[in-house]
Amino acid sequence: MVSRRDVLKTAAAVPALLQAQSPNDTVRVAVIGVGNRGSYDLKNIMKVPGVKIVALCDIDPERLEKARAYVAASGDSPATYTDFRKMLDERKDIDATVIATPVDTHKMIAIDALEVGTNVYCEKPMATTLADVRLMVGAAKSAKGIFQAGFQLRHDPKRSAAIQFVHSGGIGKVLFLQGYRHTGDLPHDTPWYFDRNRSGDNIVEQACHILDLFTWTAGAHPLRAYGTGGINLFKDDPPGRTTMDNYAVIYEFPDDLRLTFSHLYFDPPGFSGVKERVYGAKGSIDLTTATWIERENKGEIKLEIPEAAGDSTYLSLAAFVDNARGRKTPLNNAESAALSTMVAMLGRKAIYERRVVTWEELAG
Repeated sequence: MVSRRDVLKTAAAVPALLQAQSPNDTVRVAVIGVGNRGSYDLKNIMKVPGVKIVALCDIDPERLEKARAYVAASGDSPATYTDFRKMLDERKDIDATVIATPVDTHKMIAIDALEVGTNVYCEKPMATTLADVRLMVGAAKSAKGIFQAGFQLRHDPKRSAAIQFVHSGGIGKVLFLQGYRHTGDLPHDTPWYFDRNRSGDNIVEQACHILDLFTWTAGAHPLRAYGTGGINLFKDDPPGRTTMDNYAVIYEFPDDLRLTFSHLYFDPPGFSGVKERVYGAKGSIDLTTATWIERENKGEIKLEIPEAAGDSTYLSLAAFVDNARGRKTPLNNAESAALSTMVAMLGRKAIYERRVVTWEELAG
């Protein structure tokens, strides 16, 4: 049985690995997509020891120049491109590529970047369709470099320690999973967020993070799902919106384990927020806080989490750099990312069709 001390050691492993790396072991990085998420990825990967930004790509010249100036202020002089294929063709010095573009473009960019031999970090989810997910997994298996998905919450020290505590038997047999993501609406200045054909809808584009954590916790894919949802408040807001502003889904996993998950975008500030809870025979734990309560005792018990070098995005990108250097299999690799993306797709199909949908029906 894994002890709590072992859990804490594992949670601190990523920063320890990075501290051991030589700053002279340079990893030359290109970033494709420097919008909201991409610019945040860029800022974080620049903090990783031994990283040099050699190229940037975006179809928006204004965003591209802003990113170039930010990198230049740190001393690097990245080349800039508006065509990712031209960048990959011309630059033979790229060791690693970070992709933070709309979901419907992930497949074509990631496969091209893998085929030229770079290591790839592609933001979540993998794709909007099952066919594209499978193509990406195939490309990752045959690639020289490694593929890591942007399911960065796996690297959050609290969530990681909490899930490992669950896996060690800390709360006993897992009985029930519950999660919700209740927030305000997504930024209206990013139109593709609200086009279900481009984003995969909110359950795939946004909720995949939490579904990934619960799939990791369960250690298996669900057997079936049922859900319902719609647009109750933000009808045609922004104009042409096809993504839901609320939904709820129930997943059934093996061993009679259920997950209930709800997601809405009209939550008043500070009212609900985000919760990820695992209920066990001995007690229950909140993944977001790594706090658990024994069923037979009162009072909360917080797992002791070592101070991290940064947030989950930094830690995920730092792990990517380390994995690229050592050709290591990432925690959030192509197979795990495909599974969690498919779990979101299962829920989406159940919601759209308002019926029970089985895993076999989805995956074939």
